[in-house]
Amino acid sequence: MIAIYARVSTEEQAKKGFSLEDQLKECRKKADSDEVIEYVDRGISGEILDRHALTKLRKDVREGLITKVICLDPDRLSRKLMNQLIITDEIEKRGVELVFVNGEYTKTPEGNLFYSMRGAIAEFEKAKINERMSRGRREKARQGKVIKNFRIYGYDYDKEKAEIIINPEEAKVVKMMFDLFTKPNEMIEGVNGIAKHLTKKGIPTKTGRKVWHRQVVRQILMNRVYIGEFYQNRWNTEGMFGNKYKPEDERVHIKERPREEWILVDCPPIIDVETFEHAQNMIKESRRRWAKRPKHNYLLSGLIRCGNCNNTMVGTRTTNWGQKILYYTDEKNYSGAKHPGCGRRIRVSKLDQEVWDTILGWLNAPDEIAAATEKDEEEDDFPGEEVEIQRIQSEINKVKTGRKRLINLFSEGLDISEDEIRQSLKELKEKEERLTNELKSIEENRQNLNQQVYGKKLLKEAAEYFFSKGQEELTFEDKKLLIRNVVKEIRVFKDSIKIYTY
Repeated sequence: MIAIYARVSTEEQAKKGFSLEDQLKECRKKADSDEVIEYVDRGISGEILDRHALTKLRKDVREGLITKVICLDPDRLSRKLMNQLIITDEIEKRGVELVFVNGEYTKTPEGNLFYSMRGAIAEFEKAKINERMSRGRREKARQGKVIKNFRIYGYDYDKEKAEIIINPEEAKVVKMMFDLFTKPNEMIEGVNGIAKHLTKKGIPTKTGRKVWHRQVVRQILMNRVYIGEFYQNRWNTEGMFGNKYKPEDERVHIKERPREEWILVDCPPIIDVETFEHAQNMIKESRRRWAKRPKHNYLLSGLIRCGNCNNTMVGTRTTNWGQKILYYTDEKNYSGAKHPGCGRRIRVSKLDQEVWDTILGWLNAPDEIAAATEKDEEEDDFPGEEVEIQRIQSEINKVKTGRKRLINLFSEGLDISEDEIRQSLKELKEKEERLTNELKSIEENRQNLNQQVYGKKLLKEAAEYFFSKGQEELTFEDKKLLIRNVVKEIRVFKDSIKIYTY
């Protein structure tokens, strides 16, 4: 029985118009027989060895059903030389004749060399096609265009303009997610609560699924595209195309490229920067803030640290003269604890009351939030900040230029000792580090001040929620939720406590 093998990838079909019917027609002519079996792989890259039709052909060859295999070109068998040689060897060692329509080769050293050269050229051609396509996509991205439909929830893809545009209905859901996560409410608790809420409401995902998973919600809350920052060329997917045809242990995993290779493309924002950054802070703290419910519920669980040893403080229960008393303690008595704690304890009732009274004071006077921030020192912005940033950046550039000049002078063989060069380079490096730290400090100052402003906004929102219900109607869970929306951390010292807000 004569076998005809044909393959075409979508890429080649589009570029060369090289259809399967053309291949099959030429192969049938070559066979000149009605006793043929056709093995056809549609839309599968030649880089992949594990193809459905090819695998069936190899199996039939091993079982002795095939006497001749006809193929248009060697690169139809594979675009990788190694795989091409493996398939050829499998076929020929069974005594099966392998024939190509475009070119014959003899089983001589010269013929084998020519065949290998054709395989190497096919592999090179495939690599060049991939490289040209990648370069073209990068250039398109640098021009501010979106290279394909990334299917981002909240956005649609405009193919003609090569940009992403807001999907109004999905954008409403995105805003709702951020509101539910960052603002006081009775509906949900944490990322998992949002996922359950969306599923219950019957809101479909981007792919039309009815069930939302917590990881999908988390990815949306962490995606900077919603503040207008869309990055392309961030992920390296080379070699992943054929993953679905490979065993689990041979699959190629996605890798993140270095930050400097990412390409930023502006897009319309859905969420304001302050809300987004607040959500990021809450996500960092979410593991301990929304921990699994303990046997006894504690108002401040996940928020307290010892001011001395920095250990987190957890709720515990002890018995004193038959009376059960709840404490917050920093002691870690489980196996493998890095820091056992300094033994600090404080009664739950005492700390809960003190913190709640403080929060009540803030809620009744939210404009006085500045007095309750975590800053011990006054760090006000000043009008010359931008000028100072420009000065420092200019100094850093001068240092880098000076370092290059020193290296050039040394390489030109001028009368400068190696020790002098080393000492000068060391001084320049120290200066650059000092200037970089100054710049970082100014940026952190600015971020803290922005966060302070947003902290006032949070307290006002919490106050509105608080007054809408009335103090006497607030449940334990209401209080817990309010505290978590305002308080970032509580530090317990020997004779005092300090409350850090967002």
